[in-house]
Amino acid sequence: MDNQAHTLFHVADRSYFALVKKDIHAFGVALGFSSERAGQLDIIIAELLSNIFKYVGEGSLFVKNVTSKDNPGLEIICTDCGPGIADIKKMMQDGVSTQNTLGHGLGAISRLSDVFEVYTQKDFGTVLLSRIYKEPLPLFEPKHAAEVKAVLVPKKGETLCGDGYFYKSSAQYLKILLGDGLGHGPEANKAVSEAIHRFKYCHENDPVEIIKYLHDAVRKTRGLVASVVVFDFEKREWNMCGVGNIQTRIANYAGTKMHGSYNGIIGHNLPRSMTSQRLQYEEGHHLVMCSDGIKTKWELSNYPGILMKDLSVLSAAVYKDHTRNSDDASVLAAKINL
Repeated sequence: MDNQAHTLFHVADRSYFALVKKDIHAFGVALGFSSERAGQLDIIIAELLSNIFKYVGEGSLFVKNVTSKDNPGLEIICTDCGPGIADIKKMMQDGVSTQNTLGHGLGAISRLSDVFEVYTQKDFGTVLLSRIYKEPLPLFEPKHAAEVKAVLVPKKGETLCGDGYFYKSSAQYLKILLGDGLGHGPEANKAVSEAIHRFKYCHENDPVEIIKYLHDAVRKTRGLVASVVVFDFEKREWNMCGVGNIQTRIANYAGTKMHGSYNGIIGHNLPRSMTSQRLQYEEGHHLVMCSDGIKTKWELSNYPGILMKDLSVLSAAVYKDHTRNSDDASVLAAKINL
């Protein structure tokens, strides 16, 4: 499911705010938002931009379409590298501000959002997540057996992203593909899109066999690097194989295990022999996968408490601190709810 890149708005100049508001408003209208819901979206964006200007000076907004049971919506992630929010509970209260303003910002965003989360740490900054849907979400939604979220951003100047992902879930398996088409732009996007299309209809359950299947299917493209992860619900086991420089890690509160990939290019040259790596599930396991648009030297242990947050918050935090800003970049996070 899903493979949409986020539209990135870097906000460093107040004169740019009106254009950002207009563009994001148009996203909501295109999804069929009523005038009331579009107005609520406008308030959320206005408050986010105002907070960036008042407290930090610059930040980024990531926006993409999302869906919940055929109910379309927008995911908005706001990140900054400011000092962090010292007392988040206090700042959520209306009338509380450290800048002599009305202090309606975080409280208003929370009330108008169907999903709202904040992650903040001293000297790290803040990641704020808001999702707003065409129709309000029900008060209670049962958890899915697995959750997968990702932040994908094209290289600056490109409209198409050369990174891509897809996942599918059944009663027995969760199967995830994260790929990076060689280079960037339309041809890279074509390669990863073809791999995703073939992955959707591949019936293999072993990551090695899936990669071999994709290799034969994408020979007419420029090729890609990719990792495939399969979780077996019955065996409670991760099974992984990758070709090329996709980072794959599984972490919980006890530590992180890294998965090594084979050298090669899917669609052009594969190792003669490949084996998958298996890992027994442990409570709290989170899978994190990154393309080479993300630097390799990052650790989830540097983000205390982030495993309790929405997976989009986790993905955005890694992206914020470790993007190279010179290539397509993607961070995918997944967890199992056993």
